[in-house]
Amino acid sequence: MKNIYLILLATILFASCADKKEVSVDDVLATNDIAQLKTKKSEITAKQQELAADLKQINDKIDALDDNKNMPLITTYKVKEEVFTHYIELQGSVQTKQNVLIYPEMPGILQSVYVKEGQRVSKGQILAKIDDGGLSQQLAQLEANAAFAKTTFERQKRLWDQKIGSEIQFLQTKTAYESQQSAVNQIKSQLGKATIRAPFSGIIDDVFKERGTVVAPGQGSEIFRIVNLSNMYIETEVPETYIGSITKDKKVEVNFPVLGETVTSKVRQVGNFINPNNRSFKIEIDVPNLSGNVKPNLTARLRLNDYTSENAVLIPQSIISENANGEQFIYIIKDKNANDEAVAERLIIETGKTQGDMIEVIKHLPADSEIIMEGARSVNNGQAVKVINKK
Repeated sequence: MKNIYLILLATILFASCADKKEVSVDDVLATNDIAQLKTKKSEITAKQQELAADLKQINDKIDALDDNKNMPLITTYKVKEEVFTHYIELQGSVQTKQNVLIYPEMPGILQSVYVKEGQRVSKGQILAKIDDGGLSQQLAQLEANAAFAKTTFERQKRLWDQKIGSEIQFLQTKTAYESQQSAVNQIKSQLGKATIRAPFSGIIDDVFKERGTVVAPGQGSEIFRIVNLSNMYIETEVPETYIGSITKDKKVEVNFPVLGETVTSKVRQVGNFINPNNRSFKIEIDVPNLSGNVKPNLTARLRLNDYTSENAVLIPQSIISENANGEQFIYIIKDKNANDEAVAERLIIETGKTQGDMIEVIKHLPADSEIIMEGARSVNNGQAVKVINKK
């Protein structure tokens, strides 16, 4: 009978517990009772720990059954030797040594102008004449005197050759003739300055003075500007760090942004002086101007070849990392099997010059090494990886 009462009591307690509903978080919050809040917190924490334990058991079971656990997916690239040409980029301006202002060499009135702007002229061609101020008449008189002095000297010389007359007479006539001839040459030289000639073949770029203008030697009295566009060059300054690599005959790519043209040329002259203000030296580069579009002072962008390697190993800069010692490293793979599974190996390298996104590896990376590209920053040394290169 006692057992029957115990069973009945247990049944009543179980029924009462089943009828008791679980209190929600909102209900507990609404009570503002700190004791109930702490109790609810303890219940939730217990459930969270129970779920975390269950999740860990599931993950452990997955890891035990998964053959590819901890195996990052990567892509690789097999490096090879290739030609590497490095350039430095500079800016320069077009120059010409045959771009001069022509000044008068004697004062006077500009009597005639024989050329106009844009006209092509040849070396020695007469461009203008200045009124000689009577020098022509003086020259005619001096030439007459010189002719008479010459005749007198020749007659006196014939007599002297026959031992007739005195030596002093012979010397006097000789001196008189030479003096007259010197005066003639001097006037001719002065008279030649009245004729302005082209110093070289080229184009008359400007005519500054008109016919009838009074001109004289000196600053501000230029008459013409003459330019030869067939002998152009670019002048630029190169940092002194490149003094050993930028030499005569080096290849240069010349781009004229305004013209939209690019030509290939070479360095024709390298300066022998380092500018102490900016630590640079000057170079000159030939500019072919077959079309005639290249003008003095035109801006040009230059790409100078300062380094070339026939057997360079190049890799993208983006896959290179650096350790705490400042050493650069990449990852290569080894022990690759038939399932494209391999082991990542960290490799310390030394790099050289860059060109665009590529950089030359100068030490410790043999050709034909297979380096990790995508995924290079998410692997560790000695970690198993899976290669997923596209076939």
